[in-house]
Amino acid sequence: MIEADDAATAASLNALPLPARFEVVTAPPGLPRTKPRALNVALPLARGEHLVVYDAEDVPDPGQLRAAAGLFRAGSDRLACLQGRLVIDNTDDSWLTRCFTLEYAALFDVLLPLLAAAHLPVPLGGTTTHFRTQVLRELHGWDAWNVTEDADLGMRLALAGYRVGDLPLSTLEEAPARLRPWLRQRTRWMKGFIQTTITHSRHPLAALRRLGPLGMLCAVATVPGTVLSALAYPFALALAVWEITADPLPAAPDFLANLVTASGLTVLAAGLCAMWLPALAGCRRRGWWGLAPWALLLPVYYGLVSAAAWLGLLELLLAPYRWNKTEHGLAATSRTGAMQERR
Repeated sequence: MIEADDAATAASLNALPLPARFEVVTAPPGLPRTKPRALNVALPLARGEHLVVYDAEDVPDPGQLRAAAGLFRAGSDRLACLQGRLVIDNTDDSWLTRCFTLEYAALFDVLLPLLAAAHLPVPLGGTTTHFRTQVLRELHGWDAWNVTEDADLGMRLALAGYRVGDLPLSTLEEAPARLRPWLRQRTRWMKGFIQTTITHSRHPLAALRRLGPLGMLCAVATVPGTVLSALAYPFALALAVWEITADPLPAAPDFLANLVTASGLTVLAAGLCAMWLPALAGCRRRGWWGLAPWALLLPVYYGLVSAAAWLGLLELLLAPYRWNKTEHGLAATSRTGAMQERR
């Protein structure tokens, strides 16, 4: 898919001897010039029973398509999507990519498979999403104006009574290794989560009836909850540190004072466990024992996530539809060697 005025890309594609299975589609002039709009332009042209979205720079497991077809065949008609497991391949590029790897291990190897197994709403990733084509057409494709169209589509699937399943095969991704591109990417994600929250909070009672209490709790926790916790993180952490260092437990027994301090310590410990345990569980499942010590930096990493949430909120007000693009092909390392092979 290319834009109508993108002469440089068109010329490059014309010079390539593309196999017959590839088709270059030119999008008609229009806005927004985003990935979900391109997907919506291509959706009517899809001829298969199933449809999969891959990012061009990704390296999917070669058995994914066959495995997805088998899972769809064995599953019910309400199984509308299979989410593959995204894995950061350029882990050793920087401390950011190491923490990004831990974050994805926690998300795609631990948390999302649990949500899928419990038939709870799943905010989709932007790649390695396998769909029943007819369901996508029923839901009118993607929201072209939402900058995290995947998370929005995951919520719409759940509200329509469909479920997302886990595809336990990996797709290798390249993560930004430097702070500025990482922050731009994460700012877009946070802004898109806020857009998704606004879109799906218009009829809360109807959503509660469709999702049920547990499904509603999951949807709130994974989309608006992600943003709200990131926004509050530095203030809650600062308050906890202040209470611990500047206002220690009184010398004489004082139940109320002790209760406040103990509650704060409990919340702090629970937050740290929520950061560390899923990441360490993901490391265990992948056998990445050498990566586990880097989990100690996750509190700092999630401080950057908080900064991205505040920037996303600001950008929602100033440039709600800006799509901060991420440059790829910059990986210096590759755990599997796949990134170097593609370069």
